[in-house]
Amino acid sequence: MAVLPFLLLVPVFFPLNEGTSQKPSILLFLADDLGIGDVGCYGNTSIRTPNIDRLAREGVKLTQHISAASLCSPSRSAFLTGRYPIRTGMTGHSNGYEVLLWNAATGGLPTNETTFAKILKDQGYYTGIIGKWHLGVNCNSRDDFCHHPLNHGFDYFYGTPFTLFNDCEVSRPSEVHTKIKDKLWLQAQVFIITVLTLIACKKWKLINIPWKMIVICALFGTLYFMYWYIAYTFIQYWNCLFMRNFEVIEQPMDLEEKPGQMVKEAKEFINRSKDRPFLLFVSFLQIHTPYYTTKEFKGRSQHDLYGDNIEEMDWMVGQILESIDQEGLINNTLTYFASDHGGYLEGMEGSPHLKGSNGIYRGGKGMGGLEGGIRVPGILRWPGVLPANTIIDKPTSLMDIYSTVAKLGGGKPPQDRIIDGKDLMPLLQGMVPHSDHEFMFHYCDEYLHAVRWQHNINATVWKVHYISPKFNPEGAGACYGSKLCGCSGEKAIYHDPPLLYNLANDPSEKNPLPTDSDLYNEVLQTIQKAVAHHNATLQAVPQQLYRFNNMWDPRLQPCCGTFPFCWCNKQNDK
Repeated sequence: MAVLPFLLLVPVFFPLNEGTSQKPSILLFLADDLGIGDVGCYGNTSIRTPNIDRLAREGVKLTQHISAASLCSPSRSAFLTGRYPIRTGMTGHSNGYEVLLWNAATGGLPTNETTFAKILKDQGYYTGIIGKWHLGVNCNSRDDFCHHPLNHGFDYFYGTPFTLFNDCEVSRPSEVHTKIKDKLWLQAQVFIITVLTLIACKKWKLINIPWKMIVICALFGTLYFMYWYIAYTFIQYWNCLFMRNFEVIEQPMDLEEKPGQMVKEAKEFINRSKDRPFLLFVSFLQIHTPYYTTKEFKGRSQHDLYGDNIEEMDWMVGQILESIDQEGLINNTLTYFASDHGGYLEGMEGSPHLKGSNGIYRGGKGMGGLEGGIRVPGILRWPGVLPANTIIDKPTSLMDIYSTVAKLGGGKPPQDRIIDGKDLMPLLQGMVPHSDHEFMFHYCDEYLHAVRWQHNINATVWKVHYISPKFNPEGAGACYGSKLCGCSGEKAIYHDPPLLYNLANDPSEKNPLPTDSDLYNEVLQTIQKAVAHHNATLQAVPQQLYRFNNMWDPRLQPCCGTFPFCWCNKQNDK
């Protein structure tokens, strides 16, 4: 009789299939800026997401799934490496930038990091990424591709090395460096007036400055302003481009065609990979501004372009899942759906219908450790292996996909570094009662804003806030006129003493515990010890998003022609 329980578990841990390999294929969907309150299976009743909802019915829905950052580049680096951005140098900086802002910048996912794609490729998987990368391209030359997906374990790349932003759609107002551009224009006017004044004074012999010095100053100033003028004038060409592997095939990209082209590429990838295990990472451009939606979906939803964008993305999910079904791969494919971080509360153009919803959770994109910025949808489906229509309300992380798929594919994470992601399979299959995450650390740039503690004995999840961004919870203008809230300085609130919430009965973080209670002090002391231990594991690493690593360098500009004449459309060339 003692053998029977073990025999019953054999199909669970060693799923069989009719194909040639026992290793499962992996299909990863990652939305961009999608709020947890935007999805039907998480409570939204006004936006239709039947295909995402189907995944939840046929699999496991995670209700406390947490991103490692509330912004794109840091979050995505953590997703691919299983490591907090603070460990890889992919955090933003209060005196610099919070995400990569140029394709032609030296910063990006460090070459010494090992992605889950690299691990699975070494185990015989055919690996591909379709869509958004936003983790850098080159280091020292236009074609060294040191940060490129194909140098981080992917066999195939079809997508943009950057991201969507308003400047990719000429009808939208610019959203890149708007304040810096205003300053540059003012500085340029002051510079011109100063040079003309010097010339006039020299001509009238009012000053005794050599002509050579005036010419040199004028030359250097002109070069400085020309650099920025060129960078911002051609930004649509520099950043809004599409690549196939190492080749730029569309510059600038045509947003109208992207949903259909991405679906087509995903289906073709699945078709040519069906006889071997594969990893396909579909990294959606939706629902980042400018919320561009094709004609077929424009006006379909109740939430203007924002809702249209989500419903079109859901259609894309359905089309790709249909391909999995048609190829007979459903029972041997682990499918995952999530968002890189919370929804964007600033929205677009002041419309209440053009912003994300994070449900009952406070805050949103770019708001540090606030729950709305880091709690995201998380769904996993694997028929016959994971239970269907199941909900798990335990702390899990986007970083967990790293350890989960590495183990499923027969590989091992690197042993020479700390991996923060945990293997999800025991929790998903009900083999353990709790998540392996006792503590989770929530950063905003390089600042530790909050910490989460899963107290396994009484099933309580505590969360302490040391710093919070200043934001307006009443809709538009959430960051008081800024595109993103601040992480430190005057744009942040420093809590002394820290705020402590019991997320088990206060998920909206409205009622902090009294600071004079014994329970407050007991919980805070436990968390402080965990923070001290965590800090001891951190090491200084090169910062990828700071200063000159995140500035436009024309030497590194991906270009499909002869620089600076970078424009082409080779979509049909393969």
